[in-house]
Amino acid sequence: MPLLLTLIGILTLVVLVAFVRLDTFISFVIVSLGIGLASGMDVVAVGKSIQTGIGGTLGELVLIIGFGAMLGRLVAESGAARRITNVLIGWFGIKNIRWGLALAGFVIGIPLFYNAGFIIVVPLIFTIAASSGLPLMSVAVPMLAALSVAHGYLPPHPSPSAVASQLNANIGQTLIYGIIVAIPAIVIAGPLFGKTLLHIKATPNRQLFNIREIPDHNLPGAGISFFVALLPVLLLTTFGPLKNALPPESPLKTIVTLLAEPYIGMLVSVLTAMYALGIRQGLTMKAITKDLEEAVKAIAPILLVIAGAGALKQVFSDSGTSKYIGSLLADVAIPPLLLAWGIAAFIRVCVGSATVAGLTTVGIILPLVQSQAIKPELMVLAIGSGSLMFSHINDGGFWLFKEYFNLTIGQTIRTWSLMETIVSIVGLLGVLALNMVV
Repeated sequence: MPLLLTLIGILTLVVLVAFVRLDTFISFVIVSLGIGLASGMDVVAVGKSIQTGIGGTLGELVLIIGFGAMLGRLVAESGAARRITNVLIGWFGIKNIRWGLALAGFVIGIPLFYNAGFIIVVPLIFTIAASSGLPLMSVAVPMLAALSVAHGYLPPHPSPSAVASQLNANIGQTLIYGIIVAIPAIVIAGPLFGKTLLHIKATPNRQLFNIREIPDHNLPGAGISFFVALLPVLLLTTFGPLKNALPPESPLKTIVTLLAEPYIGMLVSVLTAMYALGIRQGLTMKAITKDLEEAVKAIAPILLVIAGAGALKQVFSDSGTSKYIGSLLADVAIPPLLLAWGIAAFIRVCVGSATVAGLTTVGIILPLVQSQAIKPELMVLAIGSGSLMFSHINDGGFWLFKEYFNLTIGQTIRTWSLMETIVSIVGLLGVLALNMVV
């Protein structure tokens, strides 16, 4: 019965989100309520479970995702993202432009959320394609594949951060493993796949542009642009291991432990960006604060989706459904990482949202992680790669790509959807390979 309720709940969620077009947060709450009551919980217990799930899931994530959005906004609006792209293109030259764009997309994608990153890099892609004479799709796909990988694999992006939090995975270690897995995914889905798209005819839709234009001579310097964009990575990957290496009596232990906290690292990055990309560039504190407010507004819907998924996960747990499913999954002759990837991929194809797919999968797979010796950091990446599987007409990213590049639905499937599928499958293979050596 619990398994049947879970299947009915997921199908109901798919119908509400993908077909009824009901708000995702409301859909999660309705499904959570329905599963809780059908499982025999009383109304008060279900309500308490939903509240606990929302509060427990958001917790530290509000800080990480909020600060991440602020950092991304400052990197984008200051022109630092454009400076990074210009520098990398200068390094690689026209002959290897696809590799330069893939690297630029990855560097920009670490602090920038996907939609914001897309809006920033599309004008750069159009400009580079026009000046180089290369087919537009062969230039666009390498950069956007890198953005997508960062969105699906790496903290501080919402889905991997939330999944890592639910699985008690170390954020810094997840980031390190994520970068390792990301490299082959970007190479294959980006420059190599992009080279096969020379025949796709695409013309830019310039009417959709609405970003702050900054003259080249007013852009931040290359050094400070790279430093600020990569600062979260430097802090998360440096102070985490250093914290464990220092003896308890070391006078630096407290400071290092503080900086090893993901939300502190993000706060330090935001403060650095406010000065280096804001005040130092001549912006007033009022203008900087306005950008930060806009960043927070942009992530509000994402936080609600995460909150709703947290409610569903808690109802699964409190109703005993998770424990029952965990006992069933423990006997399934499928490797746990592959199973998690498959569940996330299935939900992604049905619902369209990578975030919903990732967070719904956690509620199902959590008992398996707790009962078996699986590195939670690798489970985060398996779920993240599965959540990127075959984006199609029920995904906003599909339509964003189609409209900006003036493609037909068929062309969008042959380019964008196939690129996302490659990212997902190569990500899984990378996780399975990494699981054999760590």
